[in-house]
Amino acid sequence: MFCNKKIVMESVELKKNIMLALDEIRPFLASDGGDISLVSIKDDVVNVRFHGACEGCKVNQMTLKTGVEMTVKKYAPQIKKVVSS
Repeated sequence: MFCNKKIVMESVELKKNIMLALDEIRPFLASDGGDISLVSIKDDVVNVRFHGACEGCKVNQMTLKTGVEMTVKKYAPQIKKVVSS
């Protein structure tokens, strides 16, 4: 039972840290008319969705890797990669 509680606590903490990372990058996206949301976390891979101007932006994959993924890994080093859906 204790092990399951620990896993749940780690999952809650991980999601909290990822949300903090997204909150850090959100103002930069908003300045260009975009936004981002968390879709899922599975097997140390974070799936996000771009909104607004970021959806059709030609450089959103560069933003994903150099901005979003770097920031997420700063808050949650165990994350291996960030993808967008």
